[in-house]
Amino acid sequence: MASNLDRYKNDLDDLIATGDNLDMSMQAECAGEEFRKAAKDKLGDKAEAFLKTLPVFGTAYESWYSEAKAAVRQLLPDRLDDFVRHYEKPKPRKDITSDTYRIEDYLQGISVTKGYYKEKVVGPDAALPHFRQQLAILKAVKNRFESSLFDIRQLEQADLFDSELEAASLLAKNRFGRAAGALAGVVLEKHLAEVASSHSVKIAKKNPTISDFDEALKDANVLDVAQWRFLQHLGDLRNICAHNKQVEPTGEQVLDLLGGVTKVTKTIF
Repeated sequence: MASNLDRYKNDLDDLIATGDNLDMSMQAECAGEEFRKAAKDKLGDKAEAFLKTLPVFGTAYESWYSEAKAAVRQLLPDRLDDFVRHYEKPKPRKDITSDTYRIEDYLQGISVTKGYYKEKVVGPDAALPHFRQQLAILKAVKNRFESSLFDIRQLEQADLFDSELEAASLLAKNRFGRAAGALAGVVLEKHLAEVASSHSVKIAKKNPTISDFDEALKDANVLDVAQWRFLQHLGDLRNICAHNKQVEPTGEQVLDLLGGVTKVTKTIF
C-alpha cells in the first residue's frame, strides 16, 4: 500500500503537470493563431492532436488553484499570500492596468481599451506572468518537499495516525464504541503534540490533555476560536468514552469523535 509520502509526491507531480498544460493552454488562448503556427512548426502533423489535449483554462484552473493553494498552505506557508495575490484582484483598485490585472480578471474575460479606435490598454495576456509565478511557487513546494530541509516526520506520523483511526473505525463498527473513542482520543493528543512542537508551543504539564493542548495552541494564536471550540467538543466526547463510566457513549458520539479527529489531523498543522 502506498504511503502518505508517496501519495503527496504523486499529487504534487500531477498538479505540476496540469499546471504546465494550463500554461500552454493560456498561451494558446492569448496568442491564438500565432501559438497554433508555432506548434505546427515544432510538431508538424502532430500539432493538431497536441492542441486538442490542452485543457480549457477557464474550466480547469479553479480546481487546480484550490488544490495547489492547499499544497502551498501546508508545505510552503510563507508563500501563500504571494500565491493568492496573483489570483485575486487588488483591493482597492481604481484602474485596471498591466500592474493590477490578475488571473481573476482573465477568467472573467476582462480587457480594457481606450479612445475611438479602442486602443488596447490591457488584456488577458497580462495574466500569463501571474499564472507562471503561481506555477513557480508550486514547483518550489516540490523542491522543499524533496529537500533535506523539510522535516517529513509529520507525514510519516500521518501514516500511523491513519492506521490507528482505521483501527478505531473497525472497533466502532463492531460496537466497541468506548474503545474506539479512547483510541481516537490518543491519536488526537499525539497530533496536537506534533502541532505544538512544530510551532514551538511549550506545554507546562508533564502529561498534557487535549484541553491543555487546546488552550496552549489558542493562546499562541495557532488555533482560531472556531478550531478551539471544536477541539473542546472533541475533548468532551473523548472524556465520555475514556473516563465517564456512568454514561455509555452513543454510536453517534463515537462517529462524531472519529470524524472530528480525522478532520483535525488533515487540517490543523
